[in-house]
Amino acid sequence: MSLVHVLLPAGVDDPAHPSGGNRYDRRLCDGLAALGWTVREHVVPGGWPRPDAAALAALARTLADLPTGALVVLDGLIASVAAAVLAVERARLRLVALVHMPRPDGVPGEADELQALGAMRAIVTTSEWTRERLVRGYGIRPELVHAAPPGVDPAPAATGTPTGRHLLAVGAVVPHKGQDLLLDALGRIAHLDWRCSLVGPLDRAPDFVDGLRRAAVADGRVRMTGALAGAALADAYASADLLVLPSRTESFGLVVLEALAAGLPVIGFRVGGVPEALGGEAEEAPGILVPPEDPAAFAAALGAWLTDPDLRAGLRAAAVARRATLPGLERTARVVSEVLAAVD
Repeated sequence: MSLVHVLLPAGVDDPAHPSGGNRYDRRLCDGLAALGWTVREHVVPGGWPRPDAAALAALARTLADLPTGALVVLDGLIASVAAAVLAVERARLRLVALVHMPRPDGVPGEADELQALGAMRAIVTTSEWTRERLVRGYGIRPELVHAAPPGVDPAPAATGTPTGRHLLAVGAVVPHKGQDLLLDALGRIAHLDWRCSLVGPLDRAPDFVDGLRRAAVADGRVRMTGALAGAALADAYASADLLVLPSRTESFGLVVLEALAAGLPVIGFRVGGVPEALGGEAEEAPGILVPPEDPAAFAAALGAWLTDPDLRAGLRAAAVARRATLPGLERTARVVSEVLAAVD
């Protein structure tokens, strides 16, 4: 193997701000090193993906300091908003983008992202869904875009409770993660026996969090833990009965794999790459996916889970079966390694 430079956004290793994207980046760097690559990490300061002039200048300096011909992987939070900087270096450096989530249709900056991705020798996506978005939506040549979905560490099996009452949501408490939709759904089944833990950073959208706190206090069965990592996060999965995923958008959903690694079924919205992460045909899937942003449908699925022992048993059995087939972390690194080795 040879040398690869990896440009990462500030905060990638901050335990107070965990994210699926950050965990993917960290595990990928470690996995490439385990395969024999020399990995040089460069953390680029700034508020990515909303950089100011100082952040863009820092990126330009970082790239300018690299030797001609260097192989460079840029996290998508950086690459997608730095078209002008990348245009200067595209001929001198071998640039590869790691895209977690493309911009939604119609969001300002879509043209800039397309221009930035046009500077790349190759693009790695974290799901087949994202790859298809780039190929079909942006018209990028299919042979340039490679999906490398995440793997997951083995985890102890969750013990569960007979009634399935312990619900777990994992993700930053921000509008696109949809915790407001979850509380709406839970309010519709207030007569049933459930408890719900919201695990994730609470400082990214203070007004949104304050609104959720008021709703949680009013009910008393919703607990907001803040960010958890390591053993504490593993314990949260192990003590839960069900992962609930109310996201408005997800490129993949690493939390789905983490839940399945513990044998937890999933109820969530059918968005983005979530069906890909969940796996299984509809009749055999280890969970239930309902139409996006439909709290009534979400409530109906949760109500069925809480009141139907046969449904719980079937979903738990499917989750245990899926648990045995989950890919490990090394698969992702192998896929990306092959992509990087072919970049000329």
